[in-house]
Amino acid sequence: MSGDVEFVVNALGRKVPIVVNGKGQEAYQGPDAREPKGAKHAPPIRACKDYPVSGDKRVPDLKTALEKCGLSDGMVISSHHHLRNGDRVALRALEAAAEIGVKDLMWFPSASFPCQEPVIDMMDKGIVHHIEGSMNGPLGAYCSYGKMRGMGVLRSHGGRWQAIQDGEVHIDVAVLAAPTADPFGNADGSHGPSACGSMGFGLADSMYADRVIIVTDNLVPFPAIPHQIYGNNVDYVVEVDSIGDPSKIVSGTTQITKSPDRQLIAQYVARFMKDAGIMRDGFSFQAGAGGIALAFVGYLKEMMKQSGVKARFVRGGSTQYLVDLLNEGYVDYILDGQTFDLAAVKSIGEDPRHIWTSPFTSYNWHGKGNYASMVDAVILGATEVDLDFNGNVNTHSDGMLLHGIGGWQNCLFSGCTILALPTFRNRIPVIVDEVTTVTGPGELIDVIITERGIAINPRRDDLLERVQGSDLPIKSIEQIKEEVEAMVGGPPEPPNVTDKPVAVVKWVDGTIIDTVWEVVD
Repeated sequence: MSGDVEFVVNALGRKVPIVVNGKGQEAYQGPDAREPKGAKHAPPIRACKDYPVSGDKRVPDLKTALEKCGLSDGMVISSHHHLRNGDRVALRALEAAAEIGVKDLMWFPSASFPCQEPVIDMMDKGIVHHIEGSMNGPLGAYCSYGKMRGMGVLRSHGGRWQAIQDGEVHIDVAVLAAPTADPFGNADGSHGPSACGSMGFGLADSMYADRVIIVTDNLVPFPAIPHQIYGNNVDYVVEVDSIGDPSKIVSGTTQITKSPDRQLIAQYVARFMKDAGIMRDGFSFQAGAGGIALAFVGYLKEMMKQSGVKARFVRGGSTQYLVDLLNEGYVDYILDGQTFDLAAVKSIGEDPRHIWTSPFTSYNWHGKGNYASMVDAVILGATEVDLDFNGNVNTHSDGMLLHGIGGWQNCLFSGCTILALPTFRNRIPVIVDEVTTVTGPGELIDVIITERGIAINPRRDDLLERVQGSDLPIKSIEQIKEEVEAMVGGPPEPPNVTDKPVAVVKWVDGTIIDTVWEVVD
């Protein structure tokens, strides 16, 4: 056991800490077992008399804005990630905090990217204490090696909204990059030279943070129309030369796969949806922006064309491929939570059928319903899946924390959850006896589709019945695992980890579903 950390065993048999970063925690009890209590969190009431009667809330720079917000040691500062690896605002905000001399901040991003690697130096210097947010690449590795002073806390997009709304995380200052804004603070993501599409991940920050700063490189006269963030929730507006590089919204994970094996997986996914009766007139689906998912959309489109089928809506992460479906009449609406390429950015800014959404409407478990459960099928990836169909998207088999959750957990509540993945990567099998980290429970994962076969969760008798007589390669998950291990020489080596917890993975209801452990090189 590490230090004075106390653990309990949750409903999945995973050991999880009962205190994280000084706050008491609840262990995962089941997908929908925890009943929330209490009222929604709210920021302090402010009076109009404290703001310019002209409505002009501009200040000269971020440092001035943070000083006026009263940023001090130990506070929580948040940011959104719609500009992805092209973002220049989140890092600049933390640099401005360093100029003020503030220490021990908790950074609460909706996700981090390699462009924010310099935050490592800020953690080494004591400016940032720890990160509660998806950590990708270098920041995740820093956490895995036990270098972060606090524990990382990983939440889904919906889980982040839940945590803010429920008061689990109190944001002192939110700094939001806005491709367009007016001096009052109304802000929009879908227009301007740095347009990123939706700003939905920053909406909760704007509503619940004590203080809100809008940073823009495209200031327009009041009113900024349309706007996704209301200026009535904004304290200060800062104009800068550039909030980021929108071309870097696109990354290596948002390119269609060229691998024959992965193309075959994509084809199997589309055929499964057709043979299982999911693809029908008025159906809905969500596909991520990974290479397999993008290829799947192309195969599905051809099958829809042949069958004369039209979808009512698709959920995004939107891409050129979903925009093509919309423009060619194969779908009525795109409900867009995150815009993944510039074609989709252009579409959301011009087409009223392409609608921006937020984690509140799409994913928040502590709401009166959300869009996720209304989707007929969702196609996701994973780093690992085990014989109980539990899925891992956070760590690799070596225990390294290199990925965030995104909307992955929230999507598990769709009508049919499909994990589309290769059976091995770098000769390391993806199907294992037990996943390194549980991100989502197997009872919510319905189908595993690989290049070597399709495994349907035995809990889904209905799906098994629907594909009887199909020529799809239906196999047990055990059979696929055995075939792959025979080919690559056995299962992965166990991770070399200590008993020190470095991060926790939250479930959609705020409970802890698993622990990430320190990795030893």
